[in-house]
Amino acid sequence: MKEYMKKNALSGMMFLIVSSLIAGCSSSPPVKSVKGYTSAVGEKAAETAASMLGKPYKYRGESPSGFDCSGLVRYSYLVAGLDVPHGTKALRQVTRYVSSRSLLKGDLLFFLQEGKRYSHVGLYIGSDRFVHAPSSWKAVRTDSLTDPYWKKHLLEARRFI
Repeated sequence: MKEYMKKNALSGMMFLIVSSLIAGCSSSPPVKSVKGYTSAVGEKAAETAASMLGKPYKYRGESPSGFDCSGLVRYSYLVAGLDVPHGTKALRQVTRYVSSRSLLKGDLLFFLQEGKRYSHVGLYIGSDRFVHAPSSWKAVRTDSLTDPYWKKHLLEARRFI
């Protein structure tokens, strides 16, 4: 009798554990997706970012009154009709790798800054140039991917899925 009870108790516990795991997975929050990306949307975002030249840097800023790097990306894509997240980590999660030979206007360029991987992002605007909000006390500007500093610090290019 004790053997039977032990087996049933063990089976019951296993059932509860497996049920909990399945329930936990099914109730996980959905991954935020970015739907509606086209190359035309990317071009519009690049155009919008370029029109923000000279706007001030502002930590966590995502409007023309001030931008941080990912806030400039978010604002530019919102104007183009695509709701994308704020933050380099979140942007990486909703984009896919593209080779530097396949860059399109609006692609995201991720950089190593101050020893931190993927800590800076800019928007490609064509002709080896990108727009970004560089850092505190500086304004939105363009730079060249052929510049030795940016060439050395470029980690990868990515495009919205």
